[in-house]
Order: sequence, then structure tokens, then C-alpha cells
Amino acid sequence: MTAEKLCQSCTYPIDNIEDRGTEKDGSKSNLYCKYCYQNGEFTDPDMTLQRMIGIATSEMKKQHLSKELISQTTDMLPGLLRWKVKST
Repeated sequence: MTAEKLCQSCTYPIDNIEDRGTEKDGSKSNLYCKYCYQNGEFTDPDMTLQRMIGIATSEMKKQHLSKELISQTTDMLPGLLRWKVKST
């Protein structure tokens, strides 16, 4: 089974409501995971795309995921909402 919804910062699956970050009012985010977004703000506001790629790569390697999957995921990162907004 593949994830329907992915965090728009790191690609973490957010199909399960428990995996979603929170908005300022405490509601669950429809865009970002609990690791990237809390209380309506990014948990690491100074995160760069390059650093996110490094973290994602490292975490996926720890899970012994294939090189192909890691490459597909990191190739997706620049197109995610968080990184599109920063580049405009």
C-alpha cells in the first residue's frame, strides 16, 4: 500500500491523522507531518532543501530502503510546497 498524502516538507506519509503536524489552533495539518510542523510553524524554520535531502537520505538508509526509492524520494523534495514557496 502506498501513501495517499505526503508531508509537503519531507515526504513522510500523513495518511494517519496521528502523523500530522498541528496548526496554531491545535487542529491537524493537511500538509505537514508532526516532525516538520507544530503549532502552525515549522519545527526547524532554518531548514534548507539541501539539509532536508541529507536527512531524508540518512533516515531512509537506516530503514534499508532501496537506492531507487531513496532517489525517487529525494528527487520529489524540490517540488514539495515548502520548497516551492522558498524558491519564489
